[in-house]
Amino acid sequence: MGTEEKLEVAVNDGNFGAEVLGSDLPVLVDFWAEWCGPCFMIAPAVEEIAREYQGRLKVCKLNVDQGSQTSSSYGVMNIPTLMIFKNGEMVDRLVGVVPKGDIISRIDVHI
Repeated sequence: MGTEEKLEVAVNDGNFGAEVLGSDLPVLVDFWAEWCGPCFMIAPAVEEIAREYQGRLKVCKLNVDQGSQTSSSYGVMNIPTLMIFKNGEMVDRLVGVVPKGDIISRIDVHI
């Protein structure tokens, strides 16, 4: 397991602009927290999407406790929240535990 490349990029208030808004690829951002049970329920689907869409989609994870300014500026009230960014703009948002197929169908619109 130690040799597997981490396909998800950790982002926070400091690097969100460069990693997400400045990305050439569409970006899926997972807003989560250590204390959020539902966030851990959706995490395996997000990891699978990162693997399956490698090279076509960037997947970032933002811990809301370390990115409270960014979370607030995008109106994140509940977690997990997934947002899709394209060309520096938020183009879609999914809130709660969403089935992987629903996430993929929303991503595919923007790829």
